[in-house]
Amino acid sequence: MAELWPGQGGPAIDYISGPPSERWRHESPRGLVILGATGSIGRNALAVAEARPGFFRVLGLACARNVRRLAEQAQRHRPPFLAVLDETAAAALAALLPSGYRPRILTGREGYAQLAALPEASTVLSAQVGAAGLAGTLAAALAGKVICLANKESLVLAGGLARDICARTGAVILPVDSEHNAIFQCLAGRGQEVAVLTLTASGGPFRGKSAAELRQVTVEQALRHPNWSMGAKISIDSATLMNKGLEVAEAFQLYGVPGERIRVLVHPQSIVHSMVELNDGSLLAQMGTADMRMAIAHCLLWPHCAPVGVPPLDLVAAGRLSFHEPDLEAFPCLGLARAALARRGGLCVVMNAANEAAVELFLQGQCAFTDIPRFIAAALEAHEATTPGHAPLCPPLTTPRDAPDPLALEREVHIMVERIERLDQHSRALVRELARG
Repeated sequence: MAELWPGQGGPAIDYISGPPSERWRHESPRGLVILGATGSIGRNALAVAEARPGFFRVLGLACARNVRRLAEQAQRHRPPFLAVLDETAAAALAALLPSGYRPRILTGREGYAQLAALPEASTVLSAQVGAAGLAGTLAAALAGKVICLANKESLVLAGGLARDICARTGAVILPVDSEHNAIFQCLAGRGQEVAVLTLTASGGPFRGKSAAELRQVTVEQALRHPNWSMGAKISIDSATLMNKGLEVAEAFQLYGVPGERIRVLVHPQSIVHSMVELNDGSLLAQMGTADMRMAIAHCLLWPHCAPVGVPPLDLVAAGRLSFHEPDLEAFPCLGLARAALARRGGLCVVMNAANEAAVELFLQGQCAFTDIPRFIAAALEAHEATTPGHAPLCPPLTTPRDAPDPLALEREVHIMVERIERLDQHSRALVRELARG
């Protein structure tokens, strides 16, 4: 199946990692860890595992604070390891587990990283929300795992670092986001003939609204996505089109394609999940029912294609498919994300942190919907004013691939992550200060 991997080594497509090993492809059952098990992606991943009995052995499940749901999942799948945010959550989780089942409960960022690097696990689904997912993704990469990546922020914050780690450890990244999974499928076996990658966007609940109309929207309206059932944060990102901005940065990191060759089109029906334009003008599109189990299964089961309970797409029932350019005046977050990607120098970290802080404030009723892009723009301007020259925040790794010290690479990566986290926290603090003012 290696010949069906996206083309590598050239100017058109330079995929972030090599394909999984022959051993992993034939592993039975596959040892699976899910980071973010209680969210929509994690729940759907467990549904995929249940639809293919015997294909997986669930070794670890992690969440932040939803211990009741995690306890229910743990009772059903009996993994030997669990992970939660802190000791308080760990105590609450332990109290909910049945007698006779005593898994090891890990805590905090170190616990997530330890879970991601379990020697018994070959496959890690990284589905934590936001920048919090970075530690687990990088720990899995350092451990050489096959990473089914649903946490796009890992690549927005540290895509180049993840690429470097994969090259040294043999870790593999498979994209779970429906748009990037669609591109991955369209690119199978292709390389130099690719001209443009096109990400599709539903447009969210405010498609067609003007900038003036958006000033009065409520949290409840912003959470009401027309096509997908998602968590609160990603629903707001979809409503502002920031989700698509993050996906442009993710596509840049995954496929090595310059930002100017990554297009975004609004496609309200969410039937075409994304497209690839070839140099001869032909267009490849991946289509399917709007159900995340399809993309999740494509990664978890790769290279196998098997039914997991998703009804096939009925094109007659789907009816007319439409596409149009996004309104960057009403939805400036997409443009802000593109600008951050183009200028680099840590701006993607600032952009993501400012967005997460602003979304949190909006969900708490402490700022308006239209304040979200305003705060992001202010944070980007403040960073550029204090950091001229745009030197890379995370320069290429210097640890030799054959370094005699097995911990040397991990230490260098830790330094890079600390640098990212300092900038992240500074940017969040700035947004909170702006909101108070």
